[in-house]
Amino acid sequence: MRQITFVLVLVISLSAAVAAQTASPKVNQTTNQTGNSYGYIFAAPGGTSEGGGGTLHIGGGGEGVFKNGAGIGAELAYLSPFQSFGDGIGTFSINGSYHFLKSSKSGKVVPFVTGGYTGFFRGGYSNGVNFGAGVNYWFKPRIGMRLEFRDNVFLQDSSSHFLNVRFGLTFR
Repeated sequence: MRQITFVLVLVISLSAAVAAQTASPKVNQTTNQTGNSYGYIFAAPGGTSEGGGGTLHIGGGGEGVFKNGAGIGAELAYLSPFQSFGDGIGTFSINGSYHFLKSSKSGKVVPFVTGGYTGFFRGGYSNGVNFGAGVNYWFKPRIGMRLEFRDNVFLQDSSSHFLNVRFGLTFR
């Protein structure tokens, strides 16, 4: 339970710190995009490839995106079975991404692909990888919705996949 509380406090604290940025962002006239860094929080129902029960993945992260759409980011989250929330594991990810910044004239719809390293931890540590794709929809200049599909895979047992659909908020 202490791990859950720690992860939730950390995610909320990081979210508040990122959202508190007040500097005026520069607007890219080509894509209508402001800023080049994003923060996000998410909740993601999902399941495992082995057909086990449902899972819930909650967390948050941030990423920096270059003008060409390439990005790098990190995330901290908690992944647990629905039926026993206290039996979950922590996840830490470092990802590369590509954001299709010119996909809409308004710049409000920004699809992306992502992939990278995932560490799983709870009493020990295991290595893994992740990959996914999604879209950010910016309904205000600094806040938007995030929808994403993500697959986290244990490297020690490549048949163990944690698949989820993420719903979240993103901010810049």
